Formats: sequence, structure tokens, C-alpha cells
Amino acid sequence: MLRVVPRIERGECVNAGVLVYCRPKSFVVARTHLDEARLLALDPKADLPGVRAALRAVEGVCAGGDAAGQAARDDAGRRFRWLIAPRSTIVQPGPVHTGLTADPAAEAERLLDLLVR
Repeated sequence: MLRVVPRIERGECVNAGVLVYCRPKSFVVARTHLDEARLLALDPKADLPGVRAALRAVEGVCAGGDAAGQAARDDAGRRFRWLIAPRSTIVQPGPVHTGLTADPAAEAERLLDLLVR
């Protein structure tokens, strides 16, 4: 889970995305959706462009290649572990949960619908 915490002192958050990693398929993906109205209800001064940029950066690291920046040459597992390490006080990874799926891409969409949208 990716969540946006606009004011850390209040502890409120908005779910904004999911990360799915499948080691056997060397697959990592981020699916994001920012409910801007919900975020602005928590903090009318929230930095929307900054939050959008942070979420795009997570998607880029998952995609690999030039979009991944320094992580471009890392394997999917290393990129996933890099993404779940806390870096920002505003866009934060949630706890990691394990599970099984035959179709990790479809699971990412299902989780985005269930937990974020």
C-alpha cells in the first residue's frame, strides 16, 4: 500500500496506490490513483504536484529502464525493497502483506480497486 500523509502530526492518510511484487515472475508494479478532493479535505494546502510527482516516481522505479533512475539496473526484488523502505513523510509505504496469485498484474488492479479507488 502507498499512502499520502499530508500532515504527519495529525496521523491522517489517504490510500493512493498499491505495490505488487512476484519473485517467481521477476515482476514488480505500482498502480496509483490520487483522490485529490479527499487529500485536500485533509489538508487544503497539500502539495498536489509534489504528491503526483512522488507517485509517478514510484511507478517509474517499478517499470525499470530509464524511468527508474539509479535503480534502472536493479532486479525487480531490489527495486521493490527500495520502494518499501520509508523515504518521505508525505508519501509512505504501508506494511507489506504476502499472498499468492497466478496473475500479479490483475492482482494489482484488483487491489487498487479494493483499497484505493
